[in-house]
Order: sequence, then C-alpha cells, then structure tokens
Amino acid sequence: MVHAHAMDLVALKSDLRGAMHQRRKALHGTCVDAATDRLLSWIRARAGVEVVSGYLPIRSEIDPRPAMTCLVEQGYRVCVPVVLGRDRPLIFRTWTPETRLVTGAFGAEVPEDDQRESPDALIVPLLAFDRRGHRLGYGGGFYDRTLAELRTERRVLAAGFAYDGQRVEHVPSGVYDKPLDAVITEQGVYLP
Repeated sequence: MVHAHAMDLVALKSDLRGAMHQRRKALHGTCVDAATDRLLSWIRARAGVEVVSGYLPIRSEIDPRPAMTCLVEQGYRVCVPVVLGRDRPLIFRTWTPETRLVTGAFGAEVPEDDQRESPDALIVPLLAFDRRGHRLGYGGGFYDRTLAELRTERRVLAAGFAYDGQRVEHVPSGVYDKPLDAVITEQGVYLP
C-alpha cells in the first residue's frame, strides 16, 4: 500500500510539471550564451573533472551542445546519457560534434556507437529547481537512480542547466530525490 504522503508527493510533482513545461517553453532560446559561459566556467573550476556528461536536448530544454562542443575542443571527454529501460540507471556513450546519432528511448537522439564513459560531472536537464538544489525532472527517476549508483563508487558532481525562470520556491522532494551540486542559469550559479 502506498502511503498518503507518497501519493501527495506524486500529485504535487505532477501539478508542478504541467506548469513548468509551459513556463520553460516560453523561455526557450533566450540568453543561452550567458548560461553557456557560466556553465563552462563552473566546470573548468572543478578540479579532477575529465569526463563530462551533457545531454541532447528534447522539447524546450536549454541546449548544452555549445558548451559540450567547447569542452571537447578543450580536451575534456564528453558523453551523453542513454536510457536502457524503465527503473534502470542511465549509461553514458561518448559524444563529439561529429558523433553519428540514432533515435533512442523516448525519441531522444543517442550516439550510434556504444563506446562508454563514466562521467566525473553531469550536466542535468530539468523542469524546475529550487535554492536547495532539488530538481523536478520528467518523473522517470533516471538521474536520481544514476547519481545514487555513480556516487557509491566515487564523488560525481551534478549541475542542473536551466533558464532562471525555471526557479521555484520549493520543489517537492522525497527520499530518493538526489540534490544537485549547483544549478547554472543565465543569471548565475545557485549552490544549495
């Protein structure tokens, strides 16, 4: 039996997702250069980061590919997440601007080649975030599950990448929700 609190959490997240899809869509494409510059500065300042996971944007997600391209040019190894199935952690495949892509799960593009990486830092898409570092995703739990697994082995950083207008006062969160180390927007860097 599901506890009332868990059901409330699911409903709260669902309501917030609907509102935030619309808000992000309205912000889409604005101030990406400023956000990209802040993201690159944040990554470069992290000692020991050699492999960075970005993502190939879907819907109205802010586009990290300009930052990913710069990172490749600066000698970082860049990868992107691949969904293997429900309730499974993500895997990461090598990415460069020349990588041949195919359609993967949920219609997202993924590298055709299965060369794998293990990231030191993840650039994470989101629908909403708060100042505590909590993020609202699409509800599949992929990043939470993946971060939990990666962090059993070593320190792995996770930075949300978003438009500043995606910030909310409070993201409903439960025991399995993993907070981010930072959220980077065109306005600044939010640290929990």
